[in-house]
This record gives sequence, C-alpha cells and structure tokens, in this order.
Amino acid sequence: MSYKFARRMGTVHRSFIREILKVTANPEIISFAGGLPNPGLFPVAAMDMASREVFSEIGSSALQYSTTEGDAGLRSIISGRYVKRGLTVDPDSILVTTGSQQILDLCAKIFIDRGDKIVIERPGYLGAIQSFSMFEPEFVTVSLDDDGPDLEELEAAFKDGAKLFYAVPNFQNPSGVSYSLEKRKAVAALLDKYNVLFIEDDPYGELRFRGDDLPSVYSFCKKPGVLCGSFSKIAAPGFRIGWAVAEKEIYDKLVIAKQASDLHTSTVAQAIMRRYLETNEIDDHIDIIRESYGRQCEVMIEMIGEYFPKEVSITRPEGGMFLWATMPDGFASMDLFDVAIKDKVAFVPGRPFYVDGSGENTLRLNFSNSDEKKTEDGIKRLGRSIYSFLK
Repeated sequence: MSYKFARRMGTVHRSFIREILKVTANPEIISFAGGLPNPGLFPVAAMDMASREVFSEIGSSALQYSTTEGDAGLRSIISGRYVKRGLTVDPDSILVTTGSQQILDLCAKIFIDRGDKIVIERPGYLGAIQSFSMFEPEFVTVSLDDDGPDLEELEAAFKDGAKLFYAVPNFQNPSGVSYSLEKRKAVAALLDKYNVLFIEDDPYGELRFRGDDLPSVYSFCKKPGVLCGSFSKIAAPGFRIGWAVAEKEIYDKLVIAKQASDLHTSTVAQAIMRRYLETNEIDDHIDIIRESYGRQCEVMIEMIGEYFPKEVSITRPEGGMFLWATMPDGFASMDLFDVAIKDKVAFVPGRPFYVDGSGENTLRLNFSNSDEKKTEDGIKRLGRSIYSFLK
C-alpha cells in the first residue's frame, strides 16, 4: 500500500546521530559519537531518595494530570537559579517542557511558515535542523569564528529578511565554540536593529570548566525572544525536563502549542526533580561535573596532540561536552567513519551539521561520556584510521 504522507516528511530524515547510536551499541566500540552526559555522575542515590519521598507524601497527585505551564514550585526554583546567575526571570514566564528539544518544536510551530528565512550557525545543532525542517523554512547559515558568529554574514542575513535566529552561544553543539562578551553584545544589537526573533539554546551554560561565566545574549536584547534551558546535562537526561523563558505574547502561544502536543510534561518527573532540588545543593553536583568534564576534555586534547596528524585542527572548548576537528581539504569524514568502526571507535561526521551539504572534512567528538583510559584508546584507534587516509 502506498501511503499519502504529508509533503514535509519528504524534507526530514532520521537523525544521523540516533542512527549512529544503534551502531555503537556494541560494547566493544569506544564511542565519541553520542551527546551523552557521563552516567557515572548521575545523582542516582539522591534521585532515589527524592522519588521515595514524592511517592510517600504526594503519590496520588504526582500520578495525576497537571497544568501545561508546569509545576509552580519547580518554576520558582528555576527562576531563583537565573537570579543567582544575574538574570531576573519571573516564574510565570517559565514554561516547563519535555526536554529542551520540545521547545524547538513548539517554536517552529508558532513561528515558522513555509519559505521563512531562518538563520542558524554553520555548523549548526542537528536537533534544531531536524525540528525546523519539518516546517519547510529556507535556512540561512552564518560562519562561526573562534569567538562566535561572523557579524558581517549575520547582518547580511538579517537585512535579507530573516525571521528568526537560532543559536547556542555557550559551548556550541557541535563545535564547542562560545561567544565572547563582545560578540554577545553585538549580536543582541543586530537582533534589536533588525527586529529578528532570537531563540537562545543554553543546555550547556553551567558546564563551564575554564574561564569566566558570561551573560546570555538574551540578557542584552531590548526585546528578548526565547531562552531555552534543561536539566538533562546537569541532573538527569532521562527525565526529559527542559524549560522555555519567554515574554507573555510568545509564552501564551507556546502554551497553546504544547497543549496540542502533549498536554503537559510528566507530573512524576517534575515532582521528583523539584524534591531533588529542594533537598540537595545542585551547584555542588554541577561543580563535580565541571571538574570531571574539564579533566576529560584535557585528556582528549592531549591524546589528539599525540596520536592525530598535525594537519588536523581542533577547537579547545571552555566547557560543554564536545570538540570539533577539521581535516585537510578533500578529506571525507563519512568514509573515515566506516574505517573507524572496523577499528571499534565511533564519532559523528560533520556533514549532517551543515544544511548545504558541506563540512565533509569535519567531525564531532564527545568527551563527556568516556573515562581517561577509553579516551586514550579510542583516540589512538581513530588516529590510526586518519593516518591510513592521509597516506
């Protein structure tokens, strides 16, 4: 039988990374492919205690339907955490979502019409590309320098009628690049000048292990857009709890879109997360993650220096979970992937992060989900595969 699917389904493909994760399920493969937090750092005991308390004290209500906007106490805690970081956020401007990925879907639903010009970074976050592609926009990409987007390219895109700009200013996925303070202010000024909506995705902002924390681009905008946050990278990705911060006009539309999508995010997950935050100092837990990821990143960089050819250049992130490698021109990382898998090591080829099909000579490496021994063994194997290509 031939099914008559919606036209949009012909423009969206399976997530390349999710497909790779199936390949890397083999325990013999050392994987730098997934964007996975280190499970050894999950607060299992504290979450276990929080869940026991939730079910013993408010079990019935935790299992009931809830409001679309989210648990009021959880939203208040999120607001307080923003205040500690220097940004005043009203709890009533926070919408709890099923992971920060849902925010991208909701934003696409309320903002994107077919053919709208949508600006993203080059390379860009694959999850956003996939989510936005469902609504058939025209993607416009801007190059990333070591300190953020190329401002001339960004202004040209805004002048050409861009509707929104989606970006990850802190430890970007996939590149690991962070915007400098000067670039943050300049981007905000351009957004205000051309009245372009900004969607700022910040799942990694609290994972800084070098340098000083910087204010969000959102905080510099006279007309802020949408600020996305998540507990996935600092607590428990399996709970799928994210949130959006938005002013009332946008917020109300997001609520309507969410009601049509899933009614509300898991009541149980929100209740457990709230209790965990009420009974534990999450900043202490985040400090442990920062220290571990900083060490894991440095080990990967050291091993790349030892085992990769000198022609390979890499980013040197100050936080987050990824670094980005660029090979000489003419190098095909898709072909390298097939060779590396045979040597039982995996990464993500760079091309899926480019909507124009470029980036053939790039690749993404995740350093957060491997211990030091696996990192050394995996980079040694990958270096061997790269050398075989460059001969």
